[in-house]
Amino acid sequence: MKIVFTGGGTGGHFYPIITVAEKVNKIIDQEHIIGAKLYYISDSPYDKEMLSVNGLYYEEVSTGKMRTYFSLKNFSDMFKTFFGTISAIYKLFSIYPDVVFGKGGYASFPTLFAARILRIPVIIHESDSAPGRVNAWAGKFAKKVAVSFMEAAEYFPKEKVAWTGQPIRSEIENKATREEALTYFKLESELPVIFVMGGSQGAELINNTVLDALPRLVNNFQIIHQTGVKNFKTVSGQANVVLGENKFKQRYLPIAYLNPLTIKMAAGAASLIISRAGSGLFEIASWGVPSILVPITTTNGDHQRKNAFNYARAGACSVIEEVNMTANILNGEIERILNDKAGYEKMSHNAKAFGHSGAAEKIARVLVNIALSHEE
Repeated sequence: MKIVFTGGGTGGHFYPIITVAEKVNKIIDQEHIIGAKLYYISDSPYDKEMLSVNGLYYEEVSTGKMRTYFSLKNFSDMFKTFFGTISAIYKLFSIYPDVVFGKGGYASFPTLFAARILRIPVIIHESDSAPGRVNAWAGKFAKKVAVSFMEAAEYFPKEKVAWTGQPIRSEIENKATREEALTYFKLESELPVIFVMGGSQGAELINNTVLDALPRLVNNFQIIHQTGVKNFKTVSGQANVVLGENKFKQRYLPIAYLNPLTIKMAAGAASLIISRAGSGLFEIASWGVPSILVPITTTNGDHQRKNAFNYARAGACSVIEEVNMTANILNGEIERILNDKAGYEKMSHNAKAFGHSGAAEKIARVLVNIALSHEE
């Protein structure tokens, strides 16, 4: 049995793939499947250690981005994609897997195209409310399509699509208790905690707005701020200046990067989360923590705004558009949510209900079933 995983080189694509691969390995162990091999094909390994831990062989295939705006890189990237696709056909023919799992993103195109040419069954998963271009195209020939948002189902053939929810890493799905988390971060037990999720790259607009809001925020709240590795020195330095001799300065805790342990702890401490509106909102939903989402307005297909407002319609979050993202509005929204106890409890309940659990297990089961039937 051979299964190939492919997806764009971002955490939003990579970690769901790892989560599904974990569940596939669990099925392999439980059912004593002999000779199973798992592969990951992309333009970057993203996290070599995670691939190794989960027994995924990495095969590199170069590809170019398909930009919707004019750029000279579009011309050179056409050739990258062409030669990457030729390479993918050769590598996929050499492996000849029983099934290919595509998570979307430009880096998955060569492998999915090769799978179509070689008539290898394809399963795809779409994390956003509306599919990206690669998944929209792949959905036409994929054997099965899994979606995180129910709203995404309308973009695919009805007989193929299933609302599974989002695969979430098992090591962060269950947050720490508040007591454990407060002890871990050395925080005060009486005050609410605002957890700012900027992602591994950080979010400049959110970082800057939080810095502007800090003098008022620290009067009543504690802040765990994931700044992004590249932004840590700048943000922490600016925070030091902004807070100056403020007696509540220690209530602000900037962190460059969150590993699975610190994510669990931050989620356990959080009274409210501030985040972008990518697939990470499903992690927030699994924790049942109310949130303020600030969607990126320049994403292809306006995915983040659609994600954010679909989540808001479920009563699980508040949305602040980028154009309205100021310190005063952010402070006011934080205070409004945390001062309304009944509304807060309802938002927490709705967030938990929104998360469709068991996605990774469902997808893994289908992949294994197709792979085994394809062997026969």
